[in-house]
Amino acid sequence: MYKTVVIEYSPKANEMAQKVEEKANEMLQAGFELVTMSITGTAKAILVFKKIKKE
Repeated sequence: MYKTVVIEYSPKANEMAQKVEEKANEMLQAGFELVTMSITGTAKAILVFKKIKKE
């Protein structure tokens, strides 16, 4: 299962990195790992997470 999350407007790179890191750590706790991300021209980020399979 995949889940997509949008990080809202964040024009400064350091702030964007902080928000992405926080969201990635939050999602990891929920059982999802970050697969890929993209930054839009409007200073938003789209993060794609995949559910971690438990063996």
